[in-house]
Amino acid sequence: MKALTIYAAEDIRWEDRPVPEPGTGEVRIRVHYVGICGSDLHYYFHGANGEYTIRGSLVPGHELSGVVDLDPSGTLAPGTPVTVHPARFGPAVAGLEDRPHLRPGGDYLGSAAADPHRQGGASELLVVEDHMIRVLPPRLPLTRAALAEPLAVALHAVGLAGDLTGRRVLVIGAGPIGLLVAAAAARAGAAAVGASDVRPEPLQRARALGATETILVGTDTLDAESYDVVFECSGVGAALTQAVRAARRAGTLVQVGMLPNAEIGVNLAPLLAKELTIRGAFRFSTEIDDAVALLADDDSFDAVVSHVVLASDAVPAFELARDSSASAKVLLSLAPSPAPTPSTDPA
Repeated sequence: MKALTIYAAEDIRWEDRPVPEPGTGEVRIRVHYVGICGSDLHYYFHGANGEYTIRGSLVPGHELSGVVDLDPSGTLAPGTPVTVHPARFGPAVAGLEDRPHLRPGGDYLGSAAADPHRQGGASELLVVEDHMIRVLPPRLPLTRAALAEPLAVALHAVGLAGDLTGRRVLVIGAGPIGLLVAAAAARAGAAAVGASDVRPEPLQRARALGATETILVGTDTLDAESYDVVFECSGVGAALTQAVRAARRAGTLVQVGMLPNAEIGVNLAPLLAKELTIRGAFRFSTEIDDAVALLADDDSFDAVVSHVVLASDAVPAFELARDSSASAKVLLSLAPSPAPTPSTDPA
């Protein structure tokens, strides 16, 4: 079988690997689509994602959809459409009973955090534990199903903010995660959903997914204390300063974007006088089940997938994925058929 493997910065290869054999309690999946995530971009362009550096090699990818290839138990028939919860949680820890995703000692598909690395889903065949499998509704196409993992991240972040009914919400950064956070906030009952970005094209996509207000950074004015809840999805220090400024007194700020593992300049002075609540959002627990149900019922999420590119063309695919003016979510196609679909980018 073939798999994408990153060896170092800008060194990715479409190479042969042995066919994996599932053991007891495992299922082999024939992967059809894998989304290129921000962490995948860091691994490819920098050889590291934050403090996690590739040692040896890494198959990226944790946003995926496909079909069952082999289930030794006979529970799942070949061809059953599925997605995967990419986490294996660590041992139980007191106080984290309802947050298993925060336990130390777990791992995640396509991550260099553990040593040896947890190899990811950008391979034609993938073996995972059966508890990680999520069977898809028949009405959910595999392209849209590849959004289940990032939508689960968005749903988790929105859940951390509390009840959004009737509240004004701002999403800073309209990349794929920001788009999904905006969509989730709109569906959670927010009275208004603003989206800000440094480029106009992502803002057009945000409108298609439920944003009612858009702010082009550097051109439009973002008024101070104008939003009840702010989701920072860009991972840029200056944007966190902007988020604190935009939040109303006694408001909530949820940090969704992955900040750099470095000392950065952020002005948090207004935090005190406003008595803001700041929460970090890290992956998710069970929200992938909610994401699958939502994707099955709402085809507007198709707007998030802008391009589908053959995995063998990974280098231009990664270049495309980091250009937010040209793309939203870029999917890699690993199945021999059907052929990749043309761009659906509304921008």
